[in-house]
Amino acid sequence: MKDVKTALLERTSVRRYEREAVSAEDLDFIYRAVQNTPTSYNGQQFSVIDITDQALKEELYAITGQKQIKTCNHFMVFLSDYNKIQLLAERKGVDMPPFTDTMDGTIIGIIDASLAMMSAVVAAQACGLGTNCIGYLRTVDPAKVAEMLKLPRGVFVVCGLAIGVPREQPDLKPKEPLSVVFHQNHYNNDKEELTQQMADYDTLVQHYNRTRAGGTTDNDWCAHIIDYYRHAMDYRILDYLRAQGYDIKH
Repeated sequence: MKDVKTALLERTSVRRYEREAVSAEDLDFIYRAVQNTPTSYNGQQFSVIDITDQALKEELYAITGQKQIKTCNHFMVFLSDYNKIQLLAERKGVDMPPFTDTMDGTIIGIIDASLAMMSAVVAAQACGLGTNCIGYLRTVDPAKVAEMLKLPRGVFVVCGLAIGVPREQPDLKPKEPLSVVFHQNHYNNDKEELTQQMADYDTLVQHYNRTRAGGTTDNDWCAHIIDYYRHAMDYRILDYLRAQGYDIKH
């Protein structure tokens, strides 16, 4: 078992996996770590679908093109979930307010599911396993994925997570410097200083992309990420959320 410092600071995104199964002991540890995730109000507004059925993984791969979905041992889908408490409220005769029609209600489910996924990532890394977060599962074809996973109203996909025995050890990607991630007491509004630090980081990422092990590119950080934003402008997530019972009004 790796210590928490190693699990957190040496984490990389693994996309190639061995056929070896995740042990029952490691899987139980991951489950329990997810179960103990801190959540808003202790409302636990999330659920996880652990997909081991190879045929279903192949179907998800077919619509996402993310090979790691079909080659990992466990593909976990983290969900925002208000269905469970809705069912209990109905049984107990408790009136459920339309919390999913608020932005706060939507955000809370996303936060809880995201925290749960990070619990799984850290637990898996500590076990020496590889992980890869796949946000594209949320956006590629939301209605189709909801149908495949039989999601009821009040539930939607936040992110997928591939877990398995790693076949590779990718280079550690450079991250933004601590000086731009952490602001002391108030946001740093020195535009010149902040812009220069981000420009230096942009250059660092470009150097990494040109020299990393495996496939190399000339991509910088800024234009590459903004290209993702530009592509994502075509997503119609609000329509999907409404179909799942999240009719956001305020």
